[in-house]
Amino acid sequence: MSTTLEDLKRAVCDLHALLPANKLVAWTSGNISGRLPGNAAMIIKPSGVLFEDLTPESMCEVDIHTLENRSAYKVSSDTATHAYIYREMPEVGGIVHTHSPYATAWAAVGRDIPCILTAMADEFGGPIPCGGFALIGGEEIGREVVRVLTGHRSPAIILQNHGVFTIGKTPQDAVKAAVMCEDVARTVFLAHQLGQPLAIDPDAIDKLYQRYTTQYGQ
Repeated sequence: MSTTLEDLKRAVCDLHALLPANKLVAWTSGNISGRLPGNAAMIIKPSGVLFEDLTPESMCEVDIHTLENRSAYKVSSDTATHAYIYREMPEVGGIVHTHSPYATAWAAVGRDIPCILTAMADEFGGPIPCGGFALIGGEEIGREVVRVLTGHRSPAIILQNHGVFTIGKTPQDAVKAAVMCEDVARTVFLAHQLGQPLAIDPDAIDKLYQRYTTQYGQ
C-alpha cells in the first residue's frame, strides 16, 4: 500500500496500464485516481495523454477541496467528480472511470445489471446499479455516484448514457471492481441472448457475499 504521495503517483500510473490490458478503455478515455487516508490531495491521470505515455511525473496532484492542480499537466475532465466522491465518502481511497463496452451498453439503455451470477453476488453483493444522467465536467456525476452508492454494497455504478465508475479502499481495489464489472456485464448480456436468465435467491446472494468478503483469499 502507498504511504507517500510519490508512492501513490507511481502506483496510480502503473495501474493505468491495466485498463487497456483488460480492454476497458479506448485511446485516452478513462482514468484512475487515488488518495491516501485523510489526505486532502488526490492523484489523478492528466487529460488526453495516451496510456503508454503516462509517467509518475505526469500524474496530477489535486486538492480535493479547492481543485488546485499542483502539476504542470492539465487535469482530467473528471477531476471534479473524483474530488466530490472523496469529500463525501472519506473511506474511499481509489476511483476508476471507464467506458468499457458491455457495462456501458447497459448504461445506454438505463438498466441495472441484474445479479444472476455467483461472481456478481461475491463481488458486488447484488445488482450493479444504474444511476441517472449527469453532465461531464462538474460535480454532477460525483453527486449521482454518491447518491446511488451510499449504503449500497456494490463498489461499481454505471451512469446512464455514460459509463462506469468504481470505488475502493485503494486504487487497486477500484481497478479490480472495474475489471469485474465489465466481465459480469458481458456474461449477463450473453445470457440474455440465450433466453431468460435464472434468478438467484436473495438469501443466497447475501450468503455468497458474506463468504467472499470475510473468508475468501489470504
